[in-house]
Amino acid sequence: MSPPETPLRLNGRDLGPHAIMAVVNRTPDSFFDKGATYGFDAALAAVDRAVAEGADIVDIGGVKAGPGEDVGVAEELRRVVGLVAAVRERHPGVVISVDTWRAEVGEAVARAGADLLNDTWGGPDPRLAEVAADHGIGLVCAHAGALAPRTRPHRIAYDDVVSDVIAHVTTEAKRAAALGVRRDAILIDPAHDFGKNTRQSLEITRRLGELTATGWPVLVAVSNKDFIGETLGRPVDKRGVGTMAVLGVSALLGARVFRVHDVRGARQALAAVTALGDRPR
Repeated sequence: MSPPETPLRLNGRDLGPHAIMAVVNRTPDSFFDKGATYGFDAALAAVDRAVAEGADIVDIGGVKAGPGEDVGVAEELRRVVGLVAAVRERHPGVVISVDTWRAEVGEAVARAGADLLNDTWGGPDPRLAEVAADHGIGLVCAHAGALAPRTRPHRIAYDDVVSDVIAHVTTEAKRAAALGVRRDAILIDPAHDFGKNTRQSLEITRRLGELTATGWPVLVAVSNKDFIGETLGRPVDKRGVGTMAVLGVSALLGARVFRVHDVRGARQALAAVTALGDRPR
């Protein structure tokens, strides 16, 4: 496997060509685990397992991505800040990411020890990039088709979904760099299923090489998502094989960070991809 063109460094670590980001949701209504890691002790145990299985990054979230119960700033802070602090003390070498679009939450978790702010909603709060710059931590710049957080698209259409994604995420990444976020701490994420239907998410996967060609490290968050379920006709708890197939394709096309529920399986899948040799250009 050829060395990556762009360095990616978080928490003082060079994350290399493939980094696993483990999902840990402190939400009672998450789409995949149905609240299994909502409790503080359960969430901390999930982090321990993920690190033991080879996760490079743990992505802590306090708000379900889809529609549901309203979660205000105070409640999101209650769910994530203490967990970030505990993980920082318990696992000093792991990269801690927090899935939030709110600058107030970003500020608090940065102070608690977070290394990365994962804004899956495409920048609805422009202050979040300023928080990342102020604290010297990383930022994920994603594309959600200009949707408001926690909403779903209705008959969304693009002239060219990949061109739309590239234009948005690169603009956000350049803005973050101009504000002072280190270039080697910025990732771009096409955000499969966010503001996209199944056909559009598949198109992004086929053409992921166009995103990696921008030079920004690419994160893919496809684990057990609806576009995989709809393509294969599988419920959410039966999408593991499809997830690993998409991860493998994404790795071959140059993706660098892989947000997953199954750390062990993803690590094995990526090891198989690495064994295939240099990715096509």
